[in-house]
Amino acid sequence: MTQPDLVEEGVADMSDRRARSFAQVDVFSGTPWLGNPVAVVLDGGGISDLDMARFAAWTNLSETTFFVPPSSDEADYGLRIFTPGGEIPFAGHPTLGSAHAWLEAGGVPRTPGTVRQECGAGVVEVRRSGTRLAFRAPELTRAGPLDSAHLDRIARGLRIDRARIVDHQWVDNGPGWAAVRLASAAEVLALEPDDRSMRDLMLGVVGAYPEGGPLRFEMRAFGLPAGVREDPVTGSLHAGVAQWLVGDGTAPRSYRAGQGARLGRHGVVTAEAHGQDVWIGGESITCVRGTAHI
Repeated sequence: MTQPDLVEEGVADMSDRRARSFAQVDVFSGTPWLGNPVAVVLDGGGISDLDMARFAAWTNLSETTFFVPPSSDEADYGLRIFTPGGEIPFAGHPTLGSAHAWLEAGGVPRTPGTVRQECGAGVVEVRRSGTRLAFRAPELTRAGPLDSAHLDRIARGLRIDRARIVDHQWVDNGPGWAAVRLASAAEVLALEPDDRSMRDLMLGVVGAYPEGGPLRFEMRAFGLPAGVREDPVTGSLHAGVAQWLVGDGTAPRSYRAGQGARLGRHGVVTAEAHGQDVWIGGESITCVRGTAHI
């Protein structure tokens, strides 16, 4: 990710700024305030990289997105995605929340029922089924087991004995995710990480619930390198983890996972494998609509 200097460089006077359509969408929840919000600037053309980064840092949300003209003929729109720490090539809940805002604002996809978003990771397909949107998980840019030194750092960061890590994998589709699996959802929810040891880790932690309940897994996501101590609900991480766990037979080909309980949220993510493709979806709801002066 890149992070322009937000302090030293000057910015345009407010008189040079435009009122741009804006929405704040809660993703992975059909009930306001229980998912993960994304700030969406629906008219991002002409905004400098610096001002995009500055605005994203100001919203203080895990991601802020800006619609821009696509360079690909197959895309319905282009999307730039920023964390408080800088721009990233792909993220899941901003993909779904931005598609929701675009459709709600009157966007019409070239292919009925399918939205194609161009971002740093390429063209990502989003499908609508009733009130739910789902994106096709992009290919992993890095996969395979973690090395021993990385596992030692993770165990220190999570304040657990390394033996409690049941399995591990790179699940990186752009943000830099590594993931570890613990024996149970209860262990995941009980974690009290050490921020000093987590500052260089983009890390997901997953554990299973007992069979027969409404959720199959619980997830937590820690992303201090991106300026996010703990993310409420993280679509990109769920995408990578689903590819891992479905691929090795640990997870069924269709399941629901929870995230955000330790932050007072109740995000619910669906994962469905169709052939070689994994689709990650959930509900979205617009909580704020107006204009942003950028």
